[in-house]
Amino acid sequence: MRRHGIRGAAILFLGHVFLFLGTVDLSGNQKNVSTAELVEQFKSTNVFWRQFEVAKQIVTRGETWVLQELRDWLSHEDRHLRGNAAFIFASLGDDNGLKVIGAILTDTSDRREGQGVPMPRGDGRFSLTAQIEADRYYAVHLLGELKDPRALPILIPLLADTKVNYNVAWALGEIGGRAAVQSLIDALGDKSSDVRVIAIQSLQKLGAKEALPRLLALLADNERSHFGEQLSVAAAAKAAIAKLQAP
Repeated sequence: MRRHGIRGAAILFLGHVFLFLGTVDLSGNQKNVSTAELVEQFKSTNVFWRQFEVAKQIVTRGETWVLQELRDWLSHEDRHLRGNAAFIFASLGDDNGLKVIGAILTDTSDRREGQGVPMPRGDGRFSLTAQIEADRYYAVHLLGELKDPRALPILIPLLADTKVNYNVAWALGEIGGRAAVQSLIDALGDKSSDVRVIAIQSLQKLGAKEALPRLLALLADNERSHFGEQLSVAAAAKAAIAKLQAP
């Protein structure tokens, strides 16, 4: 029970962080800023979510010369900052970007405390395990932000990974495609209510009418998620069915 409480708190906190990210729009302040200036902003920003907003602005410029300027960042000690650089590389067509993000997901090596929101510990001390989990969570988030089908072979197997599968279900909903939809339908049978609820919401977002038979079967599933409004699986399924059946 304690494990669910800790994980639920982390999911809720991270959800708030990324909900906030979704409302941040720095583009109005950056329209008159050169790409070179954006690159310097990226290099001088150590708060990962602020740096990510700069990364997105760099990507909109489509100028691949920035990759040479940021290549050293692909090995940055802080995996969140490394991931932000890799996001730029992947978005601008350099395969090294996806490789670096994928490598973070399998990286269990020692590291110092870095960015992100590690899982809380009772003694308040740094936890390597928690930092690794936060880094992996963020890597999944970046793959969702990329919305690149090339990330599907990385993400789909992670639906079996209980440390990140709830966020994988979200990322698949951002990417879409037949393989993503089928994997999300399969995830409706996951033992975690968090995964089931997020998979339902992703299927709704993707307009996946083929999921309707499985969604109807969840209308008696009253287990609740551990994040946000703590929706029951049944309530999430009911909302998705209504949306998918709407004319």
